[in-house]
Amino acid sequence: MFADISFPISSYQVFSYKIPTRLRSKVFIGMRVIAPVRNRKAQGIIVAIKASSEFKGKIREIDSLVDKSPVLNDKLWGLITWLADYYNTPLGVVAKAALPANLSTEYEPRSQLYVKGKIGGEPLADRAKSQIAILNHLSTIDEFIPAGTLGEIVPNALDVCRKLAEKGWVELMEKPVIPDLSGLSLNLIHKEIRFTDYQEQALGQLMASMDRNKFSPFLLHGVTGSGKTEIYIEAARHGLKQNKSVIMLLPEIALTTQISGRFRAAFGDDVALWHSKLSQSARAWTWKKICSGDYKVVVGARSAIFAPLKNLGLVMVDEEQESAYKQDSPDPRYHARDVALMRGKIHDATVVLASATPSMESYYNHINGKFEYIHLPERFGGAKYPKVQVVDMIKESEETEVYGGIFSRSLLDKIQDRLDKREQIILLHNRRGYAPILRCDDCGEVSMCPHCQVALTFHKNGKFLQCHFCNHIQRDLPNKCNACNSFNIKLSGIGTQKVEDELLSKFTDASISRLDGDIIRSGLNISEILQQFSDGDIDILLGTQMIAKGLDFANATLVGIINGDTGLYLPDFRAGEKVFQLIYQAAGRSGRGRIPGEVVVQTYNQDNIVIQCATQLDLKKYYNICLEERQALNYPPFSWIVRLEVRGKSKSGVEVAIDQLKNRFKNIPKSIEILGPAYCYRGRLRDYYRMQIVLKSKKEFDPNGGKLHRYYKSIIKSNNGVNLKGGLRLIVDVNPVSLL
Repeated sequence: MFADISFPISSYQVFSYKIPTRLRSKVFIGMRVIAPVRNRKAQGIIVAIKASSEFKGKIREIDSLVDKSPVLNDKLWGLITWLADYYNTPLGVVAKAALPANLSTEYEPRSQLYVKGKIGGEPLADRAKSQIAILNHLSTIDEFIPAGTLGEIVPNALDVCRKLAEKGWVELMEKPVIPDLSGLSLNLIHKEIRFTDYQEQALGQLMASMDRNKFSPFLLHGVTGSGKTEIYIEAARHGLKQNKSVIMLLPEIALTTQISGRFRAAFGDDVALWHSKLSQSARAWTWKKICSGDYKVVVGARSAIFAPLKNLGLVMVDEEQESAYKQDSPDPRYHARDVALMRGKIHDATVVLASATPSMESYYNHINGKFEYIHLPERFGGAKYPKVQVVDMIKESEETEVYGGIFSRSLLDKIQDRLDKREQIILLHNRRGYAPILRCDDCGEVSMCPHCQVALTFHKNGKFLQCHFCNHIQRDLPNKCNACNSFNIKLSGIGTQKVEDELLSKFTDASISRLDGDIIRSGLNISEILQQFSDGDIDILLGTQMIAKGLDFANATLVGIINGDTGLYLPDFRAGEKVFQLIYQAAGRSGRGRIPGEVVVQTYNQDNIVIQCATQLDLKKYYNICLEERQALNYPPFSWIVRLEVRGKSKSGVEVAIDQLKNRFKNIPKSIEILGPAYCYRGRLRDYYRMQIVLKSKKEFDPNGGKLHRYYKSIIKSNNGVNLKGGLRLIVDVNPVSLL
């Protein structure tokens, strides 16, 4: 017996190995094994089992199994093979993403020694003071306690306890240390729910779909505060009654804290939490419990779509429009929303894509009848839409003669009003740090990252400049311009740290917290801050886009958007869509309880159609305008896109390679349009120069994208593939969310 094994390397080859007699009854396709590769042993995955091998050279044997029982069933293995083909990624690399190498069904948590006193034992000498001290302490406790806690009483407590056990004075017991995941969710939130007619109708559609046991994709389009979470929970409850498992995907770790709290309140220990901020022990323990079937519901970020759940019946993707669902690096560069749809198709499951501001692709698929449509047009519990005020910051500056100010007079007044009423405020500013630019006022030179084509951001806490792409830090702040030697260098722009300083100076009695990428060091930090805000211990919550969506706080009655224009003029076809969605979603955090809410949007582009539609909460108008623009320019959702990027540390090498790649494009099909080659907007990142060619294929002539996929693959695989030398690399990005 022989097995073809794929390893997590950038090679499309598989390698043949003998299956030892001792393992023949234990190996299956999709199992992870350890096998010799050259002079080392590596973990790979079995992709085929054969009675004979066509390879004529020396064939080595599989060394051992990583898992004693199959983790992958045929359906999850089918998803992995589809991913490898669709995203043009070696099978072993995809398998590693779905089955991380450091996770195993054989994982055992570390153990901890527990001790309990008992009566009787050998006499103790008077000089055994440490032993006597521990016994005196244990005499007041009638249960096992961690022996390590006795270190406060005597040194070397573990050794002392073992000696006492030998003499018959204590009982010892080893217990596994189960990771405590409770701090990663908000406190359990129990709600009595009375569904609206719209919610009842929505649930009826989803339950009927699950009862049919056939793949059914839905777009759940509910306005902010319409009660989508309640529908998620009841739909999941219906699935569990059918003995089906459920995946709940969320784009931001910040959202997992509140949603997981709601799910745990409903389903208790059946709920697993999964995201990158879990500790390694928590990830290992959770994954093992998922594999064993102890968890029926998984709530998590994009990688949760690979959770090895059995009998999957329901997949829900909250805030499905979010670009965070797209993995930019490393391979595979998948989009979790699209993978969710394919997994649902493979499992004959119901898939719900949900948002108040759907992606253009999902909105278009609904219009064209590919998705069943569920609309929740009203806020839940009688809550009213917030009143939105737009502040023209140009006019504000002219009237106050304060240029570059952070707060308008109106926003300051409303913040103070809410503080006086003991109501809460959420402020959005989608740029972290203190100031995004250090510029010379004489020659205009900007302090740039030495490794990226990106300006360095000044961080006040610690006083350093940092690149937000490669994390390069410069602690020696320049006191003069490197280009013209002028001493007239100044910080420009506004980051969340600067906004926080201004708030602290103006509202000295308020409790203010900031939640952004600089604050978050673990999922626990997020939970602590959001729990404090939920409990009313924080008056003003300031943050980036992670607080702009999905969160539900009844006492938050004012949302302020410091600069509604951030990102508006980036040279990307999705720029306007993203700004619209961010403003619309952030506005939806206000007035979700009984108290009416208000929103203040500060802008320097009051007449821009994106700003107008977003502040008027007019989704239909903006989406129709956006679809017309996309159709005229042949961008998604009217086309399929593949981006071919060549990157390398040699600028000339990248330019030569991209031209050679362009010269391969011959006999171009009618449906395909080619843009480039051209430098990426950020032409250098992490010391790598980047150039790209973009291929667009009209859906009118290529409904499923098959022509585009066959064409680009034929190009990069012809003549034995693209021969890149000197450290150059070809990146294939299928359905990119950005061309930056």
